[in-house]
Amino acid sequence: MSEPADPQAADNLSGIVESMLKELGEDPGRDGLLKTPERVAGAMRFFTKGYQQDPAEILEGALFDVDYDEMVLVRDVDFYSLCEHHMVPFFGRVHVAYIPEGKILGLSKVPRLIEVFARRLQVQERLTMQIAETLETVLAPKGVGVVVEAKHLCMMMRGVERQNAFAVTSSLRGEFADDPKTRAEFMGLLRHQKDGYA
Repeated sequence: MSEPADPQAADNLSGIVESMLKELGEDPGRDGLLKTPERVAGAMRFFTKGYQQDPAEILEGALFDVDYDEMVLVRDVDFYSLCEHHMVPFFGRVHVAYIPEGKILGLSKVPRLIEVFARRLQVQERLTMQIAETLETVLAPKGVGVVVEAKHLCMMMRGVERQNAFAVTSSLRGEFADDPKTRAEFMGLLRHQKDGYA
């Protein structure tokens, strides 16, 4: 786990965590909590490292000229993020598809793009749109489709306390929005079982 560039910022965050422990009625000086402020500060830096990364820069280094104009689908990409409303995790899978217009993207860059946006304080709707917008801007494809499925601990641990509910969001652009056949093909591929390579 990389350290923040500014040691003072790390000290500030640790101090905030220590104050929070006191506000919660805990003793930050007891054995089990002695290093907790530093650990939480380090974890939060890791969970939000996407703020320090440029998604377009990651993609631009992996664009290739290819004469291919059929759908490219990368599905079932796991992600973990923090809800900006309560700063508790939400997690799930992202499915990304695009139809190239002369350029394709190195496949490993799709999970990296997802992680850049997931490693920020988020809402699922914005996460979905940011992935689609970045692909549309950098690749200029004929179309982009993004679907995100997630469980939210803010629904599971507090509030309505529903354990089996999950949210699905989508962002469809270009041919995925305009062509019913393209949209149906994309959604049909997502319905296949995870281990079924039909």
